[in-house]
Amino acid sequence: MQPLDGIKVIDLSRILAGPYCTMVLADLGAEVVKIEEPTSGDEARGVGPFVDGVSAYFISINRGKKSVALNIKDPGGRDLVTELITRADIVVENFRPGTMDRLGLGYETSAKRNPRLIYAACSGFGQTGPYRTRGAYDMVIQGMGGIMSITGEPEGRPLKTGPAIGDLAGGLFTVIGILTALHARERTGEGQMVDIGMLDCQVALLENAIVRYTTTGEVPGPLGARHPSIAPFEAFEAKDGYVIFAVGTPHWDRFCRVIGREELLEDPRFATNALRAENHAALQPIIAQVTHTKTVQEWIDIMEKAGVPCGPINTIDQVVAHPQVQAREMITTIHDPNVGPVRITGSPITLSKTPGRVDRPAPRLGEHTVDILKTWLDLQGEAIEALQQEGIIA
Repeated sequence: MQPLDGIKVIDLSRILAGPYCTMVLADLGAEVVKIEEPTSGDEARGVGPFVDGVSAYFISINRGKKSVALNIKDPGGRDLVTELITRADIVVENFRPGTMDRLGLGYETSAKRNPRLIYAACSGFGQTGPYRTRGAYDMVIQGMGGIMSITGEPEGRPLKTGPAIGDLAGGLFTVIGILTALHARERTGEGQMVDIGMLDCQVALLENAIVRYTTTGEVPGPLGARHPSIAPFEAFEAKDGYVIFAVGTPHWDRFCRVIGREELLEDPRFATNALRAENHAALQPIIAQVTHTKTVQEWIDIMEKAGVPCGPINTIDQVVAHPQVQAREMITTIHDPNVGPVRITGSPITLSKTPGRVDRPAPRLGEHTVDILKTWLDLQGEAIEALQQEGIIA
């Protein structure tokens, strides 16, 4: 048994934020039916890297789902989606607000037909506010949401984060909203709308930066690889790379002793964590003089023995090969019928009694159209053939 067995999801989303949300739901056992435009499908099918002409990116984000190729711009297609929605537990869409209403597939209309429906809309700016109808992509949201203003080196150019944190945060908060609404439905018997704005999600992630500004008036900027209020808490250059020391208050004494700088314990500039952060410009060069004398692994061995948190900066190939990552099954293999085995990320959600699974491939475009129309709507041969001939389904 998987935790979301029996939960039916209509996925009207595309590219990343919405599909990442429904990927998590599929990993946890939900039946996710992905509605795609019949000729080209989700735009993510055209995003690399490609293996034998198939998007490995699409495979990784859409694993475990079912694809129905259906034209929702056609009235007949909209009728089919409406019928599917009446039988679903969850709808996920990431169009601009108002788009689904114009198609007759918005929350109010859908909820009248299916009062238990949980309708999750993940858009750039949410369903309300002056920016509600604007479109947004990940990097736009990273810029507007302040993440880029605190990422990078001081005095350097603004930088985006490596992963698409704008889309990914939106997708993850949508999952949280859906699961919360499912729990509420168990008590009330009623569904509800989950309204997620990607900009809201970015603001929610600015935990230290927002409170720093609202309490001190200081506008945070980029700090490179260091923490704004804990020191030393950053990457230092070793003989053969960079090593991260995360020295909180309980570790300061041990840290100074193992690096051979006991005199720092008597220096009033560094007596407390707040003072160490305030006097970072004086402290950092003292530690940097020491760190370049040993290799990254030598420092890790020393710090682990002393009980001081530390670590390397791994490249992606090192992450994939890391024994802890392997032990937690965070790199797994699925077998795609078109390209064979593909190694992708696993699920970080580990449940002791009802675990999810990541072992089902992403669907071919329209692979499950006939099956879903038969099992969900009880349509049979002639009706399905007529829909194909009319170009409503593929």
